[in-house]
Amino acid sequence: MLKFTAVKRYWLPILSGIFIGTSYIPFPPWAALFGFVPLWIFWQQQTNLKSVIFGGVTTAFIFTLIGFNWMTYLLHEFAGLPWVVAATGMIIYALVAHSFVAIAGAAWFLLKQKFNCSQTLSLFLMAIITIISEAYSFTLFDWNFGYSWFGSQIPFYQLAEIVGFSGLSAITLAFNLPIYLAWQWRNELKGKMIFGSVIGVFALLNVIGLMLEARLPKTDSEFNVLMVQGNVGSMEKMAAESGDGYGQSILNRYLSLTHNALEKHKDEKIDFVFWAESAFPTFLGENLTPQNDYPRQLRKFLTQHNVPLITGAYGVKFPEKLLTNSLFLLNEKGDVIPPHYSKTILLAFGEYIPFEEFFPQIRHFLPPIGHFAKGQGATTLFNLNGLKLAPQICYEGLFAYFSRDLANLGADVIVNVTNDSWYGTWQQPYQHFYMTLARGVEFRRPVLRVTNTGISSVSLASGKILQRSPIHEQWADVYHVPYVKNPSPTFYQQHFYLLPIMLWITFISLIILAWQRRPK
Repeated sequence: MLKFTAVKRYWLPILSGIFIGTSYIPFPPWAALFGFVPLWIFWQQQTNLKSVIFGGVTTAFIFTLIGFNWMTYLLHEFAGLPWVVAATGMIIYALVAHSFVAIAGAAWFLLKQKFNCSQTLSLFLMAIITIISEAYSFTLFDWNFGYSWFGSQIPFYQLAEIVGFSGLSAITLAFNLPIYLAWQWRNELKGKMIFGSVIGVFALLNVIGLMLEARLPKTDSEFNVLMVQGNVGSMEKMAAESGDGYGQSILNRYLSLTHNALEKHKDEKIDFVFWAESAFPTFLGENLTPQNDYPRQLRKFLTQHNVPLITGAYGVKFPEKLLTNSLFLLNEKGDVIPPHYSKTILLAFGEYIPFEEFFPQIRHFLPPIGHFAKGQGATTLFNLNGLKLAPQICYEGLFAYFSRDLANLGADVIVNVTNDSWYGTWQQPYQHFYMTLARGVEFRRPVLRVTNTGISSVSLASGKILQRSPIHEQWADVYHVPYVKNPSPTFYQQHFYLLPIMLWITFISLIILAWQRRPK
């Protein structure tokens, strides 16, 4: 009876959680414009901080369980936890992963009490605080509400070249406010007018998106790339990395897939071959002595086929002598063209332990976790016969500032290597896929994404996505990629911090207004 009463009391936050969770990739964004409305209605009804916070936690818990339940598979596959323990870890993750919702509610409630705001001003404060809290939230997987539009190929996503996907997320959240007002006044003419205006504005934004796509400059160059997906399982990779075999088998698989594809397309000029993250199963480096016969085999293969290669492999950072997760460009003779790139934004508890530099003993109390050195940041481009390629490794493709820095270096194309083998086949591969390719829309450059297990593909500067690889299958194919040489910077690239500044100005203005209108 108590549980039923609790569900009955918190049915509005639960409803918001369902709306939001079922509007994120791989679902269409059907409720993205009003997902927070039930929660906001609930917040407005509360008279104590505890209920507001618990309502926010409930919403975040529900939408995390729905939209990010792949974390259960990750904990089972990567950490080796039993399914029951992994499911418990998922529940804990769902309770804390998106705490920005509860934080936003608490901040709004305290400010509302302090200034005794009018209902209208309170609503505007609630919306802007939610938007800012989401923008600055810390999550393991840096998602936002803008990506779903790209995932469903709704033209609204084209506005990312102006405001970025973080800006699209802010706009999406902002739409919840007029819909809240339309619901509040649903029996009055003004409510119907507001709702009609929301539909009209959203339709207009989609028309603007189509216009932005239509005005893109015509491409003036093209290259052909052979992308290879080896579909190497997690256990195989771990065994190869620990020296327990499989290294030669993995290399043979990549060489065989590449050879067969080159033979199939022997009448075409292939400008380079592209392999996935750590596809080459040992060390590479300009100054490293080969530890086995694999580099010689690779050199022989590239020389015979007269083709360059970009591949993920392990490097070593000196003088620390730590591993690096790196990306290498090799010429037609198999020589590494310096400088190679090493991953800079490392995955917490996967490639490093947070605060280990201050508490080295912490490593003794955790399961085996990689100990990688950070790379040099977004300071390196690969130059392949005049084609300027911006290297990224896996997780780095989620951070717009990283791609912006590469675009500022003059990159023509973004190349991203990934290993999603730890996440299963349900949600995460699709989420990660669209989130990575989104950088190409923001900076109007093609993105090449090759993964170990899928999804591999190419997106053009327009956001058009070419053929996609199957998931968890061996695969190789050639892409003909048109691009603009030395592309002009986008508005978002030039004014990267404009939207955050505008959000903070809006927030401060509302605070000043609330202070001025407070009861004397």
